[in-house]
Amino acid sequence: MPETLTPAQLARDLAVRDLTDPAAGPHAIQLVVDRAVSALAARWGCAVRRRPGERIVTVADNYDNLGYDPADVTRDARYTRYVDADHVLRSHSSALVPAALRALAASPAEDVLLVCAGLVYRRDSIDRLHTGTPHQLDLWRVTRRTMTRADLEEMVAALVPDRRWRLEDRRHPYTVDGAQLDVEHDGEWVEIAECGLAHAAVLARAGLADGWSGLALGLGLDRMLMLRKGIPDIRLLRSPDPAVAGQLTDLSPYRPVSALPAIRRDLSIAVPAGDEAENLGDRVRDALGADAEVVESVDIRQETPYAELPARARERLGARPHQKNLLIRLVLRPLDRTLSDAEANVLRDRVYAALHQGTVHQWATNDLDA
Repeated sequence: MPETLTPAQLARDLAVRDLTDPAAGPHAIQLVVDRAVSALAARWGCAVRRRPGERIVTVADNYDNLGYDPADVTRDARYTRYVDADHVLRSHSSALVPAALRALAASPAEDVLLVCAGLVYRRDSIDRLHTGTPHQLDLWRVTRRTMTRADLEEMVAALVPDRRWRLEDRRHPYTVDGAQLDVEHDGEWVEIAECGLAHAAVLARAGLADGWSGLALGLGLDRMLMLRKGIPDIRLLRSPDPAVAGQLTDLSPYRPVSALPAIRRDLSIAVPAGDEAENLGDRVRDALGADAEVVESVDIRQETPYAELPARARERLGARPHQKNLLIRLVLRPLDRTLSDAEANVLRDRVYAALHQGTVHQWATNDLDA
């Protein structure tokens, strides 16, 4: 039985607004979806079927029906938010595709674009480009025609007509001839999507066997919107500041709002040897709750195994042989105000208490329960 979310964690996660959902209010992310769908529908002249789906999905649809190996590491509770043994909070928008394919099999169309967009749940690091609740868009063309790599490249060209792009070979369980889509931005290549030819086994499991073919593409909507508008920090997509929120109903360039100073705190902590940035980010979010919005980044600056730590460092940390030492830089920067040093120290201690698993503690405040 995998580790499951507590009722409080589940309620918190389900309360997060899905920016792709018009029922929750307008947002520029919805315009990114609409433009992508319109571009492909116009290019292909095919039917369009949208399927937003539920946030809680079966493990089968999140993994098995997409061809994931039963032993795939991504199934681990370190990367997936389990509701119970058979259900998860969808970890990618591709989890909505099996149900969309089954609906297509029940009511066939000769050539159709399946649109599955929504909030997804990851255990991810914290920085300006990453969040534990990103938004994704899956676009699958399913047709009686035989799809080829040339059709995939036509799809990409229609989605990013104004940018240089490239496809780098990648393996996905639900595609054949899989690739990563990068676009050029400010002289650098930035990953925005994964794509490939739809795997015949995935189509067949849904009841679309002989004669069906397809293209599959999964797009990171947050990153796409940030690139399009020139938004520097993913937290701005949910900012309540009217000067920011007012700019997130269209696709015009983002006009920076006055930048507030960052406050940095360096932490030296002992953690399990297998801990990664994603684990740390998730523990910080859990510990801070609503206050997690003030955390700009949690960066691992240095990593030292227990065996390489000097005796004095082991004693200072209260580290044990199955642990390692991480030097962490915590950057605090609210989007709407400036933190005092005292407020920053309280937040620092809350993060420290959530991350440090040694037996000796170094607090910034006098309140050890901070």
